Amino acid sequence: MDFDFGALSRHPDVEAPELQAADAADRLLLDEAADALAGAASGTVVVIGDAYGALTLGAAAGHGVGAIRVHQDALSGERALAANAERLSITPTWQWHDLDADLRTGAEVVLLRLPRSLDALAEIAETIARNAAPSVRVFAAGMVKHMALSMNDVLRASFGRLDVTHARQKARALVAAEPRPDVSPTWPRRQTDSATGLVVVSHGAAFAGAAVDIGTRFLLEHLDAAPAAAEAIDLGCGTGVIATWLARTRPGLHVVATDQSAAAVASARETAAANGVADRVEVVRDDALSARADRSAELIVLNPPFHIGHVVHRGIALKLFADAGRVLAPGGELWAVWNSHLKYRPDLERLVGPTRQIARNPTFTVTASRAR
Repeated sequence: MDFDFGALSRHPDVEAPELQAADAADRLLLDEAADALAGAASGTVVVIGDAYGALTLGAAAGHGVGAIRVHQDALSGERALAANAERLSITPTWQWHDLDADLRTGAEVVLLRLPRSLDALAEIAETIARNAAPSVRVFAAGMVKHMALSMNDVLRASFGRLDVTHARQKARALVAAEPRPDVSPTWPRRQTDSATGLVVVSHGAAFAGAAVDIGTRFLLEHLDAAPAAAEAIDLGCGTGVIATWLARTRPGLHVVATDQSAAAVASARETAAANGVADRVEVVRDDALSARADRSAELIVLNPPFHIGHVVHRGIALKLFADAGRVLAPGGELWAVWNSHLKYRPDLERLVGPTRQIARNPTFTVTASRAR
């Protein structure tokens, strides 16, 4: 296959020397699927979880596959795929889809980068098994250090056959076949949180699942003290717990819940609806706050992630802080909760403005930063 993986970029996602746009698992996956791709009819190949375009562009440019259906949970991944195609002069032969019937119906070959979450893998596997062609083969790969035997069990729940390849360059592939079309759909899941009374709805790839994570719970204990506003933004909203709590506790407030994850956005919409506040929670899929005008917000609330893929990295939090600083009007505030050992306060002072501590426990710190 004549395709230069080294030419790929992560942009507009966080870039750093230790973060790569493609790895050995991408290469292994395309090699293992080469024969299947060569015989696949146009429109029968599906790519799921392609981080920055390695699989989609490798299949299109390296194997001549046309009319690929693609699902990328992260909006930054979609934008990186488009930017890489343009820079490498590869004519688009793919379309993006939600994780739904339009993506999976009639699929013969599926290329899947194994997700971090077993729940995410379970929802993907169920989705494929219910509507893909009976002859479908799912080629799934990851780096061995990020794989677990429980992934095999998840795939076997939706497929009658699973083969495991030899490892190569610390990557391994799993090949699933014989889908079980009668597998019962179990997503999204919902659960009522006893402490807040919120019904939390979650798709597989959404952070924390159908529960309130402990950092968010600590932040909610102190948000009553946040300043009054006509509108608030829940940045990196996840399942929409903060947005829904704000809308429920402040009846006059309009809340914008934004996340780049397709699973998070779907979950947040359903969480808001389940709690009767869908009319005041506007859910938007965006890469940070890229679609938001400068100096246009009074209040932003944030529980930032500290992982980029499998890597613990400060870059994503700093990106969110910087965008919050850009979007806040002078005097507007960013209320954030973060793991205390990450020591984000100097970054918040620099990227947003004067920062005060609201609360602290053995694990988390809640701060309020006022825009200059």
